[in-house]
Amino acid sequence: MKQVKIKLNADKRKVIADQFQSFYEDKVKDKLNLAKEIYDKLRVQAKERIEKVVRDKQPQEDIDTIRAMRNKYDRAGGELYEDNCFYVEKPVIKFDDDGREYHSKDEIHVRFDMGRSFARAYYRDEMRAKGLNPDYKLSINDDYSKRNPKYYNDESAVNTYLGFSNSSNEDQSIQKPYHKWENDFKLWVVGSSYCHSRQFRVDENDYNFFKTYVQSANEVIKVHQEIYNYVVKKMELINKGLKSYRTFDQAKQLADKVGVVLNETMLSESSSMALSIYNPDNLASMLEDKVEPTKEEKILIAKKLLAEQQASIN
Repeated sequence: MKQVKIKLNADKRKVIADQFQSFYEDKVKDKLNLAKEIYDKLRVQAKERIEKVVRDKQPQEDIDTIRAMRNKYDRAGGELYEDNCFYVEKPVIKFDDDGREYHSKDEIHVRFDMGRSFARAYYRDEMRAKGLNPDYKLSINDDYSKRNPKYYNDESAVNTYLGFSNSSNEDQSIQKPYHKWENDFKLWVVGSSYCHSRQFRVDENDYNFFKTYVQSANEVIKVHQEIYNYVVKKMELINKGLKSYRTFDQAKQLADKVGVVLNETMLSESSSMALSIYNPDNLASMLEDKVEPTKEEKILIAKKLLAEQQASIN
């Protein structure tokens, strides 16, 4: 008896596309995990270093003295602020347009709270697992004319999950990521809440370390962008191919060539002439990663990078 081929419709194509997306997400997720691991290790060291820098410039006895004065004279006794934001600087010699040298400084903003771009990158996997879309901002590629109701819904859901926004009916006892990071590390400093009003001078060694620490946070954001671009590029091809396929057999042929697990039971759980470039053979070739390091190679690369970063600051 001749087997009846399964015809594809929009729902079945969506199920198949999701299988391909999971496949490509899994191929690159280690890169983000490694960037986060490097950042986490440097963050521990950064806390120790910044506390030493701050206390060298603002000893604890000065903090205690101002606190006692405030207890006696209220705000007239001086200003104190518990901060997780610090600026460090080092003196440098620069030259103007006429070649004359002058004294200046380089500075770095060292922060221990959590910015929104960083938060979406750092918690990307957790949010995706909960059905949220941490990539909504990347999807418009800075073209704000592309913002639509879905964009705003995704933005609201992500910000609520992270703790950047809250609703009145939420359980306020639940600590969200934003509050966890906001209160993770703080130092009492002399001055107001305006972070940039305080600049702590450091030597070349400390300056280079804090520069590496800030770069490691930026790397988490950068890797998020790279992962998104990688998967989107693959899925653009996949979706064009699936749109041209009429039967499950065609999608299965492509999945087998690429290495995606796909079977007919997955369909139950959830154009008449295909363009030649989207036939399974050609599309599989277009999706091929020419140089894809193994998981072990990725780990070695990450360890080497971390060792180089630590060597440069010791």
